[in-house]
Amino acid sequence: MHYKKFVLLLLLFPVLIAQVVAASTSADWNAKPAAVADPIDGYHNFAALSAALQRAVRGNSEIARLSSLGNSLEGREIWMVEVGNRAGVATDSRPALLIVANLDGDQLVGSEISLRIIDYLIAGYGSDEGITKALDNSVFYIIPRANPDGAERLFSGVQTGQTTNMRPMDDDNDGRTDEDGPEDLNGDGLIGIMRVADAMGAYMVDPEEPRLMKAADAAAGESGTHVLYWEGIDSDGDGFYNEDPLGGVNLNRNFQHAYPYYQVGSGPHMISEEETRAIMDFAIAHRNISAVLTFGPHDNLVNAPNNKGELAAPKELLLPGFADASNTDARKTGTFATPRPRFFRRAQQDRTGRPSSGRRPETTVNKTDREYFTRVSEEYKKVTGLESLPATEKPAGALFEYGYYQFGVPSFSTPGWAPVSAPAAADSADAAKGSKRNDTAKKNESVDGEILKWMDAVGHDGFVEWSTYDHPTLGDVEIGGFVPYRAKNPPTAVIDSLGPRHGEFAVHLASLFPSVRVAKVEVTDHGGGVFRIEVEVENGGFFPTSTAHGVVSRSVKPTMVQLEVDPEALLSGDAKTSFFPALEGSGKRRAFEWIISGNRGETVTLRVVSQKGGRDTADIVLRGE
Repeated sequence: MHYKKFVLLLLLFPVLIAQVVAASTSADWNAKPAAVADPIDGYHNFAALSAALQRAVRGNSEIARLSSLGNSLEGREIWMVEVGNRAGVATDSRPALLIVANLDGDQLVGSEISLRIIDYLIAGYGSDEGITKALDNSVFYIIPRANPDGAERLFSGVQTGQTTNMRPMDDDNDGRTDEDGPEDLNGDGLIGIMRVADAMGAYMVDPEEPRLMKAADAAAGESGTHVLYWEGIDSDGDGFYNEDPLGGVNLNRNFQHAYPYYQVGSGPHMISEEETRAIMDFAIAHRNISAVLTFGPHDNLVNAPNNKGELAAPKELLLPGFADASNTDARKTGTFATPRPRFFRRAQQDRTGRPSSGRRPETTVNKTDREYFTRVSEEYKKVTGLESLPATEKPAGALFEYGYYQFGVPSFSTPGWAPVSAPAAADSADAAKGSKRNDTAKKNESVDGEILKWMDAVGHDGFVEWSTYDHPTLGDVEIGGFVPYRAKNPPTAVIDSLGPRHGEFAVHLASLFPSVRVAKVEVTDHGGGVFRIEVEVENGGFFPTSTAHGVVSRSVKPTMVQLEVDPEALLSGDAKTSFFPALEGSGKRRAFEWIISGNRGETVTLRVVSQKGGRDTADIVLRGE
C-alpha cells in the first residue's frame, strides 16, 4: 500500500506543479504586493521589480496595465507594462513604441531605466502636454526584464556576471551539460580572473595601469608573461578551465537576424528560448509597433550609423575577453565535432536551390533610412547628455537589428549610461564640449582603462585587487579583476538622473511616429452625374510609414487608400482600393484621382489605413465649384 501511495504521488506531482504555475499566471497583478526586502546596490531583484511594477500601475488603470507575456525557463513572469490612455482608439490600433531591457542577464541598468520611464509617463499624464499627447495618440509597450532568470543570479550566491538564461547547454561538446563552471576559490563571493605567470603566455601587465592586462605586441618588442583563466578549476579534466558553466543562452543573440549559428550563447536555433519566443509572439501579434528601443550592450544612438550605414566598432572589455579566449578551442576538442554551416546556411536560397544562391542578411542601414537614425541620435544625445559609452559589443542575433532589418521599423539600442565623472546628463553646452574633449584625450585608451578611471573617480567599488592564491593544479596564481556586473551597471544615483531623461526621449520617439491624414480634397462636377475627385494623402510624422528594409522584407503592410463607392460607379482613374509600400515623413504626400458617377450632394467616404501610421477618414460631398 505504501508503495502504491508513493507511485500515486509521483504521478500527481506534475499535475500539482501545473496547478501552482497556472495559479501564478492567472493572479491579479494589481493586487497589493507582499513586503520585499531592499535589493542589493539599489537594484531590483525579481521580487522587488514585480512589486515596483504593481505599485506603478495601481490606481492608474485608465492609462497603465501590467500583464505577463509568459514564463521564463525557471518560471518567472516576463512582465510587460502597457502605458497609454485606453479611452478612444483601441491601443493595439495606435502606433506603439516597444521598449525591451535586460535581455542580457547582467545588464540591470536597463531594467532600472525602464522602471523610471514607466513612472515618468504615468506621473506626467495630464500635467505634461507632450506626455499627455503621446499617451492619447500612441502607446508604449515596456518589458523591463526580458531575462529574469539570468538577472536573478546576480542577487544570490556567488556572483558570476552571467549574461545567459538558465537553459542547460553543452558548451564544450563533450556530451555533458554545465559540468565545468567557475568556483569561488578565494571565498570573496565573486568570480574573478586568474592570471598565471607563463613565459609562453600571450598577455602582459599593462605598464600604464598594472591592475590591467594587455596583449603583448611582438612588433613593439613586447613578450607575453601571463595566461588568463576564469577563477576555478578544471572540473572535467579536459585541459580547459570553466568552459562549460551553468546555463545558457544569451537572449540578445537568439533573434532571427544575422543569427550567429553554432556559437556559444546563441542557443540551439533562432527563438529557441521561452523568453525570446514570448517577445516574438507579442511583437508579431502587435504589428502596430512602429519603433523599437532596447537597453543593452549595443549602440546606434550615441554613435549613429555612418554614411555607409555601418555601426561604430564596439568597445569590448579586454580583461574578461582575455579570460574567455582561453576556452576558444574547447568546442573543437570535445567528443562531438562542432558543426559548421553548410550550403551557406546564412543565406536564403533562391528558387534554384543552388548553395551559392540567395541573399545574405543585410548589416548596413539603407541610405534611404540613414537620415532618420542620424536625427534621432542627435536628439538622444541632446536629451540625455550622453556623449560616450561604457563597454559595447558587436550585435549578432540582436533584437534591435531584427526590429529594423526584419520587422521593418526604426530600431535603436543603447547601454543607457556612460562612465563619466561629470553628471550623467549634462545641462550645458560647456559640459558637453568638455565631455567631447575628454573622449578625444582617451581615444587611444582601452575601455578597461576608461572604466577603471571612472570607478576610481566616483568611488564605485568595481575592481578586485590582485591577490595570490595557491591553486591545486596551477600553483601560485593571482585572482582579481572587475567585479561581475559593476563594470556594466553604474550606481543607481546615476540612473535617478538618466531615467527621466530617457522617459523624455521615449516621448520624443513617439512624436516621430508616422501619421497619415487626408490633406487635400478637391471635387469637380463635370455635369451629367460625373465627378472628378482629387485627393492628397500626407504623412505628417517624421518616420516613414515603412522603412526601406520593411519594404524589402515585406513585414509592413502597404498603406491603403480606399474610396467607398460601388465598383460600377468608378469610371476611370485610380483603383477603388489602392496600396503603396511607403510614404516618407515630414509632410510628404501622394496624390490620387478618381472619376465617378454619382448624385450631386451625395457623400462618399475616403479611408486611409497605415499599419504604423494610424488611419484617417474624409467624407467627400459631391458638389463642384
